[in-house]
Amino acid sequence: MCVTCGCADDNQTTITNMDNEHHHTHTLADGTVITHTHHHEELPQIHAKIHNTTISLEQEILGKNNLLAAQNRGWFKGRNILALNLMSSPGAGKTTLLTRTINDLKDKLTISVIEGDQETTNDAEKIKQTGCKVVQINTGTGCHLDASMIERGLQELNPPLNSVVMIENVGNLVCPALFDLGEAAKVVILSVTEGEDKPIKYPHIFRNSEIMILTKVDLLPYLQFDVQRCIEYAKQVNPKIQVFQVSATTGEGLVGLYHWLSQQVNNSTNLISL
Repeated sequence: MCVTCGCADDNQTTITNMDNEHHHTHTLADGTVITHTHHHEELPQIHAKIHNTTISLEQEILGKNNLLAAQNRGWFKGRNILALNLMSSPGAGKTTLLTRTINDLKDKLTISVIEGDQETTNDAEKIKQTGCKVVQINTGTGCHLDASMIERGLQELNPPLNSVVMIENVGNLVCPALFDLGEAAKVVILSVTEGEDKPIKYPHIFRNSEIMILTKVDLLPYLQFDVQRCIEYAKQVNPKIQVFQVSATTGEGLVGLYHWLSQQVNNSTNLISL
């Protein structure tokens, strides 16, 4: 299992022959590969043991994370800071939308950014060019940000009072949904260059998000993407989810998104009026 969240591990692979056998391989520290073969009748007992161990590990990890997330939430509240957790698959357009938002609202709202990626500072450099404060968190083999990373990032970022902190999570539609960072709201971003069935293929992240932003809508004339079906799928897993259709390139739909943002900070002294 992944040392961070238990979702995967390069050193353990499971291959199942649906006819009669299950092959389970382990790679030891010295590179030695050990393969175990089990017949299907043995699988229920094996899977039960793995399932129980995984549940215990997940509860322990998420329990510690949630305590830190609660501390982060208190930290934000005490400084009157709105924190948003931006999540998507890689290439959905988070950074492009974020830089456009910062540039459009920089005279009306103070925005700082925590940028999460496995490697490189490429996106943080793009955000830095807008003039806003940004901290890069590289997770290495980790597939998401967690509350501890955000705590340390905030110490470096030191965002001002009465402002907004945008947390751009690692590109992943699975693990980021599991980890509370202390944010006020989760935002899932889906590009029209992806499949419209993403909400039902990855329901947890859509179920836990307050809004879904459908990006790159300027490309719709060139794609076979059913917008209405995508929205129906999102509403199927989360009837309360609010949907915005936007293009960070043309600016289409951004006024509505900015109005939503203004509503989220309407208790702040930095209320934006659009």
